[in-house]
Amino acid sequence: MGELVMVRVERDAGTDGVVHVVLDRPEALNAISTALAAELAAAFTDLGADESLRAVVLASSSAKAFCVGADLKERAGYSDAQLRAQRVVYRRMAAALLAVPVPVVAAVSGYALGGGLELALLSDVIVADTTAVVGLPEVSVGVIPGLGGTQLLPRRIGVARAAELVYTARRLDAEQAGALGVVDRVVPEGAARAIATDVAGTIARNSPVAVRNAKRAIRLGTGVDLASGLEIEDGAWRATAFSADRVEGARAFAEKRVPRWPGRP
Repeated sequence: MGELVMVRVERDAGTDGVVHVVLDRPEALNAISTALAAELAAAFTDLGADESLRAVVLASSSAKAFCVGADLKERAGYSDAQLRAQRVVYRRMAAALLAVPVPVVAAVSGYALGGGLELALLSDVIVADTTAVVGLPEVSVGVIPGLGGTQLLPRRIGVARAAELVYTARRLDAEQAGALGVVDRVVPEGAARAIATDVAGTIARNSPVAVRNAKRAIRLGTGVDLASGLEIEDGAWRATAFSADRVEGARAFAEKRVPRWPGRP
């Protein structure tokens, strides 16, 4: 990974295997420039290959915003060719985040709009504090959600509810987002990152082989027919059931102690 300027990657001091990816462009409320997208793609690509990784917290250095979406000031001066080139970088970023084999927990404070909400949707769990304001306003500026919003939001809250939010471009406060299921947990102001870290730590204490295979089954099985989904689940079960982690889990349970996960098949 080259030097990162707008993204910080930090190992959690309290829990082995937990990494924080922190958006750090506060002066622009973490608007996603081409350079920021490239940094995020590089960070998550590297994390995806890290076998010691157990969970990721995606957060912001700014209390004002998680991320306000695409950098429209940068994009305003783009030619069509530049916009097409940026699209390649954006898609690489989204694919890298989606491909991380361990759960990603987004910690949302302040604005999470457009591509910012989509970064959270690309995560597995979204923790938002009471200052959060979320929405997909793209149609109000002449585009559509393009980092998975039209696909990920319906999978979270249903097609009709997601369609209404996309078509109207309306914003939701934290309470509304929690009630609709756009975010998973609503916590007190200023607590999003701490709670997200706690969730990541809880995940990290479980079998890494089981967690990775559970995520694989959920991701690959969502959207397919039930029979196909059950076959995906069976493959993930087999990859876990005959692993060293399963042996250790059974032994630790019988011996009434905390498991010492080998973390290998």
